[in-house]
Amino acid sequence: MSRITSIRRLVSLFAVVALGSAAAAPVGYTLDPDHTYPSFEADHMGISVWRGKLDKSTGRVVLDREAGSGTVEVNLDPASIDFGQKALDKWARGKEFFDTARHPKASYKGKLENFVDGAPTRVSGELSLHGVTRPVELRIERFKCIEHPMLKREYCGADAYGSFDRSAFGLDAGKDYGFDMNVALRIQVEAIRDK
Repeated sequence: MSRITSIRRLVSLFAVVALGSAAAAPVGYTLDPDHTYPSFEADHMGISVWRGKLDKSTGRVVLDREAGSGTVEVNLDPASIDFGQKALDKWARGKEFFDTARHPKASYKGKLENFVDGAPTRVSGELSLHGVTRPVELRIERFKCIEHPMLKREYCGADAYGSFDRSAFGLDAGKDYGFDMNVALRIQVEAIRDK
């Protein structure tokens, strides 16, 4: 084997290793606020379930499918709460509940876990709400990535589900009237791969 052939093979080997390393690197995604929909379901005196959503959110996901790891951060604006009832929205922003003047921000930060075929199935993280931070685990029911038809970049979406005890965050309004403190959390999220 000639020296030039050996050098070419060595260069080819390095190129393959470098490409493999690049493919396995973590990839960043920015949440699409127009297609991210944090919502919740809460008991109303044991006779019905009230549903609401937060209209404003931002965030970021870092994903390494080959390594089976990643992180997620969703920043929420409690003042954007929307029950579909203006009087209730105003009350929820006030001192008796979210007290958004004192606690204008909320967030969820976690690690993507339990990957199956390159897709995460669970998020182990913490919810910060009303000045309190507690662990909240989410299960991911759906996860899929496609090429965005207009932006021509990878676009990923997921549906995540969990629950938490709102009284653990100091949000115990209605407890004396028999309201169940358990809140179902639902997060529909879509994110575009960073350039």
